Amino acid sequence: MRRFSILSLLLFSAYGLFSQKIVPAFEEVIALQRPSNTIISPDGKHVAYTVSTADWEDNRFDSEIWLSKNGQAPFQLTRTKDGSSSNPQWSPDGKYLSFKAKRGDKTQIHAIRIAGGEAFPITQEKGNIGGYEWSPNGKQIAFTMSPDKEKVEKKRKDRYGAFAIDDQEFNLSWLYLIAFDPNNINQIFLPCYDEEDSTAQGWDCQTLPEAIALIDSVDYTLQNFQWSPDGTAIAFSHTPDPLINSFFNADISVINVADKNIRTLVANPSADFLADWSPDGQSILYTSALDNRTSNYYKNGQIFKMRVKDGPSTQLGADFDENLGGLEWTPAGIYATAWQKTNRGIFKIDPNSGAVSPLLQNPAQIFSFSADKTGQHLAFYGESGNDLREVYTHNLTTRQSTKLTNYSKQIAHWKTAQSEVIAWKSKDGATIEGILHKPMDYDPNKKYPLLVMIHGGPTGIDRPTPVPGYVYPVLQWLDKGALVLRPNYRGSAGYGEKFRELNVENLGVGDAWDVHSGIDHLAAQGIIDTTKMGSMGWSQGGYISAFLTTSSNRFKAISVGAGISNWMTYYVNTDIHPFTRQYLKGTPWNKPEVYEKTSPMTHINNATTPTLIQHGEFDRRVPIANAYELLQGLRDKKVPAKLAVYKGFGHGITKPKERLAAIWHNWQWFNEYIWGETVEMEGLEDSEKE
Repeated sequence: MRRFSILSLLLFSAYGLFSQKIVPAFEEVIALQRPSNTIISPDGKHVAYTVSTADWEDNRFDSEIWLSKNGQAPFQLTRTKDGSSSNPQWSPDGKYLSFKAKRGDKTQIHAIRIAGGEAFPITQEKGNIGGYEWSPNGKQIAFTMSPDKEKVEKKRKDRYGAFAIDDQEFNLSWLYLIAFDPNNINQIFLPCYDEEDSTAQGWDCQTLPEAIALIDSVDYTLQNFQWSPDGTAIAFSHTPDPLINSFFNADISVINVADKNIRTLVANPSADFLADWSPDGQSILYTSALDNRTSNYYKNGQIFKMRVKDGPSTQLGADFDENLGGLEWTPAGIYATAWQKTNRGIFKIDPNSGAVSPLLQNPAQIFSFSADKTGQHLAFYGESGNDLREVYTHNLTTRQSTKLTNYSKQIAHWKTAQSEVIAWKSKDGATIEGILHKPMDYDPNKKYPLLVMIHGGPTGIDRPTPVPGYVYPVLQWLDKGALVLRPNYRGSAGYGEKFRELNVENLGVGDAWDVHSGIDHLAAQGIIDTTKMGSMGWSQGGYISAFLTTSSNRFKAISVGAGISNWMTYYVNTDIHPFTRQYLKGTPWNKPEVYEKTSPMTHINNATTPTLIQHGEFDRRVPIANAYELLQGLRDKKVPAKLAVYKGFGHGITKPKERLAAIWHNWQWFNEYIWGETVEMEGLEDSEKE
């Protein structure tokens, strides 16, 4: 009896040891592996997807392709030494998986035989390959590529130095074809000699096929394209140039592969983009803004089908009040994904009636799906409130889903966020939802410091997740004893077109209503300490945080990540001027009162909140002038402020080491002003003392 008790005690102790939850290090959160880009084989048996990992030595995020064969455990298929492998695609017969990788000077198309063997190159072009797609019979691959301008650019630089003309420095992408014949791969084992060498023999050097230009020397650039099911034509979207604002001028055309004859299919006054061909090749599916050039950023997209031969167009899904994305036309119907509040499912569109109906709603958020050639088997990655994203397959005939991966095991022993969707009424009566994150040992009788983390967009959306963050150490703050609120403020996706329009001409102002009312809602429940609150966000979330730091005194600390501080400064510097004109309904010259009302700098004289500003050095989306303007205004008002500039980055922090630095900067800032603690960045103490 005594022996049994001791054994039981040992087993219990071991169980307690292994089941104990820990708080992960910042590096561990950054290094989480995450799958994406799922693609199912034509016969529905195999699934390929990419996995992102952190390469700390080279300071980059690496993406490689993984494969699950016949529903078995996935394994890593590719390993590109100094770069990533991306854009996996199946050959029509399912025997090969192609992908893009830079295994030399340029990014080229490679392929690997699923039955076994090493990857081999399909192209050896002078330029980088853009988009690509297999022909239906698998004998050709079409791809986009920009013409080589290296010699021209060098000649100009040698004579005139380095300069650029605004909105005139770009490369057009044109369309090319290359043959694919696996019988010619690695068949010649003899050496290749220079033809002037007297020892040269009468055999040919092994070379890859030469690409044939299908569309070149035209005054537009290709955006996306797709082969017709019979392989005789390629439909494509095109814009005058690749500049970001040229999407307004996107049209759709089709080229006959045999004679290269090009015919325009859709040319509305605003953006038209190809989505897919019908399985019978008689029609195309496309999205269009028709003649709308003034509210594209927040209006629902419109979907149409059109007979290629003679038209006309018919709208589909007109009664569905959200954006439908990832459109794929299968023999079983048209599939798409869409947000419905904080959930994202797969929907089916009837190509005849245009009616939209739910197809798959589990897990809670589904992304990046693909269908086999019958439309009866799907592959996708998805996630729920307590798990990381996983790769799934789904059989529509049996209605059975199978989870192929277990990436959530990475966080099995972590203290993760406990998520709850809450709702409240804003100042103007609008219903606002948000995600409230609680620590695992949450005590409803205790009042917690509150940190508000605001998403970007504004048409982004927050959802329940076990590991929120980006550059914010949420799990560590939860463990420290805080609640984190992530509001889906007006303008967020998932709540319909009218909701997205609520911050038009009212940016910042209405958004602040939604944040403040959310805080009031939690305060009324007696669960937060309103004397210890902070706010943070990136991009649009950074702008709202900047608005809060100058218009409110209820926060103890704020972090502004790549945020707008003055709409006029932003307007004249950004690369997306139409965004500002649409949301503020004018320019600074004809709507100065709106620009003033919605700019954080208008209220700078009221600022008292200690503010950390984080910005990428070369940000074109929200130029760094916004950071310096807010910094100087705060300094002039004697408000504690600090600017962290991340060298070499644009609008996002896309490398692990600098992301780690950004997390530390937020950890230091909020710990100091919310908890009154001074924290030193690890690894710098000794060097600073020296």
